[in-house]
Parts: sequence; C-alpha cells; structure tokens
Amino acid sequence: MRADPTPPLLAYAFRPFFLLCALYAVLLMLGWSLWLSGVVELPVAWPAVYWHSHEMLFGFVSAAIAGFLLTAMTNWTGAPPLKGAGLLALVLLWLAGRIVMGLSAWINPLWVAAVDLAFLPLLAAYVARILLGHGNRRNMIMVVILALLWVANLLMHLGQLQHSAWLVRQGEWLALNLITLMMVVIAGRITPAFTANWIRLQGGNPEQVIRSAKTDLWAILSVALLIPMTLGSAPEPIVALTALLAGLINAYRLYQWRGWKVCREPLLWILHLGYLWIVLALILRAATPLGLTDSLWQHLLGVGAMGTLILGIMTRVAMGHTGRPLKLVRFGLLIYCGILLAAVLRLLAAASLIHYTAGVLASAACWIAAFSLFLLAYWPILSRPRADGRPG
Repeated sequence: MRADPTPPLLAYAFRPFFLLCALYAVLLMLGWSLWLSGVVELPVAWPAVYWHSHEMLFGFVSAAIAGFLLTAMTNWTGAPPLKGAGLLALVLLWLAGRIVMGLSAWINPLWVAAVDLAFLPLLAAYVARILLGHGNRRNMIMVVILALLWVANLLMHLGQLQHSAWLVRQGEWLALNLITLMMVVIAGRITPAFTANWIRLQGGNPEQVIRSAKTDLWAILSVALLIPMTLGSAPEPIVALTALLAGLINAYRLYQWRGWKVCREPLLWILHLGYLWIVLALILRAATPLGLTDSLWQHLLGVGAMGTLILGIMTRVAMGHTGRPLKLVRFGLLIYCGILLAAVLRLLAAASLIHYTAGVLASAACWIAAFSLFLLAYWPILSRPRADGRPG
C-alpha cells in the first residue's frame, strides 16, 4: 500500500484548527490586554470591545467548532476526512478572516465583511453535504446552528457598516446563545458517554450515568428558547425566568452524569466542570433583573464554559485521534488550572469584587498561559504522524 503523501498537519481537520484556535486565543487576548493597558492602538475600524467579542466568537470559537465538527463527522458517517488541499483552503479562508478583521482600519469595510463572512457558509455547506450524503439527519442541527451563526456575524458587520450599536449587540447576543446551544448539544452527548465508558473500564457500573432522552430534550429546548426571546426583545422577566429554567434543567442533567465519580480522570472532570460554567451562566443571566450586569454571565460563558470545554475537548481529541493513550500530557493540569483561574478572576472582576482592570489583565494572563501551554505540549502531537502508524 502506497503511503499517504498528505502532510500530518493536513491529514485531519482537528490538527490545524486546534493549533490555530490555541494560537489565536493567545494573540487575541494579548492584543486585547495591550490595548486595555494603553500600550498599543489596535489597527481595527471597529470599537475595540466589539472587535474583541467578534473575534472571540467568530475567530477563536469558530476554529474550535470547525476542528471538532469536521473530525466528529467521520465517526458519525464513516465518510473520509477532509484533508490535503481542501482542508488547506478552508484553513486559509479562516485565516484570511482573522487578518482582515485585525487590520480592518486599513481595508475597505465591504471587503472585510465579504472575506470574514465567507468561512461559516462554506463550512456549513460541506458539513450538510456529508451528513445528507450519508443519511445522517440527526446531526443536521449543527448545520442549522452554523447557518444562524453566519446570520449573527452578518448582523455584527451590518451594525458596524451602519454605525448601529444595537445591530452589533443583536449579532453578539445571537452568537452567544447559539454557541451555548451548541455546547449543550455537543457536551451533552460526549460527556456522559465518555464518563460511562471510563466507569466501565474501571470495573464500575456504567448505568450509574443516567442519560435521559426527556431531560436532554428539555435541556436543549430551554436553551434554544432564549434565541427567539433575545432577538424578539421579550420582556426581561420572561427571559430571566426562561434562563433560570434552563439553568435548573441543565443542572439536573449534569447531576445525572455523576461527574464526581471521575474525579481521578482530568480528561473527564474538565468536561463536567466546563458544563457547570454553562449552568452557572444561565442562572446568573436569570438574576440580571435584580441588578447583576450582563458581563457576569457573558464572561462565564466566554472564559468559563467556552474556554474550558474547548481545552477539554482539544486535549482529549488530540490524544485519541493520533493513536495515543487517553491521558493528559505531562504538566497538562497546568493548562486546566490556567483556564479555571482565568474564569474565576474574570468573574470576580465583572462582579467588582476585585479591581476591574487588574482583574481582567490577570484573567487574560492566565488565559494566555493556558493556551500557550497547550501549544507547547500539543504541537509535537498534532504536527506529527499518528503514534500507531495509521493514517489520519
């Protein structure tokens, strides 16, 4: 059999996208910190706070989504992975979006929008083609979420073009709700499955982990309801009540997974902890009518849930899909400690329990440390052939 000439970095989507996700997490937060400190002026046409949120949602998170979805689809459908030139084209399109957004002060805003808006539709079209071609309609919800994420991105660009902060905020909130929904769907599948498998391998009873179709449905629907409510500007008490209901249902769902039984396995408890951030964010969102700032729940989602789950999934997939034992690498606990400390510090800063600027900068430093450690530890793993000699 002739050896596959595809370079390892382009053999599977998780390889380049996970590395770029981590690298951009470092660069994005470094640029934001330097701007916040007054050290540099960012060459962006957008107000810095909107550029920051846009790039977190559509730069950092979209790279993680692409790496995960394009990899998971091969398991869902049995289809061969996207690799080689096709994968490189998608990677370059994502990279082009980051470049034009980072230099938007020097580029025509229509070109910025056109380039940045191209990535998600292409990703969604490819995912839809593979899923439909293999009769996998169950996962078409991912295509719907990707399409709506594109709408959210479009709203943010239209808001920038029309100087409408309201439109920008609509796009930002829609993206936050959609990514929360995607986390609830994806983490809700993999976390209990991985937990049950681990308990079985340890000689325990995997049926202790309860996976209830009814609870799953209500957990997903309660979060999904927040999307039309936010876009439709529903009365604040109704949105708060829905968020509280979603938080409580998802808390019960998390309880059913028996996360305390995997406290000896970092690759698993990090997923449970990441899901806990979603629960806390939903409950804090319900408390906004009481005077709590939106920044609290938004950063619990952004730094807490997104940062933790993305690192949790990347550290696991990087090992399992390169033919290595499912174990955290040496010093890997420092990666998890870094992202958890970043979330706690950002929460304390948003709640005015510590000095705001100092707290944000300390949180950013922990975030940068966590993703830098991921790059250092996982670059050799993600850039080299599989350890077992198999393709991919």
